[in-house]
Amino acid sequence: MAFVKTDENEPLEKAIKRFKRMVEKEGIIREWKSRQYFEKPSSIQNKLNKANERKQMKKVRKMHASKAY
Repeated sequence: MAFVKTDENEPLEKAIKRFKRMVEKEGIIREWKSRQYFEKPSSIQNKLNKANERKQMKKVRKMHASKAY
């Protein structure tokens, strides 16, 4: 749980900013830098499949390179 101790003469805006940074740092709430959007499950699956293919091809290239010596 995040909390912020404030001084008597500290402006409220400054304390709120400090609190926001602390909460974001702890991972309680995440601020998205870009706009959030909905992504179809099929496009998510396609991305995962392509990433797995790239990993597999990299593994195959490594194996072939090591057998050449």
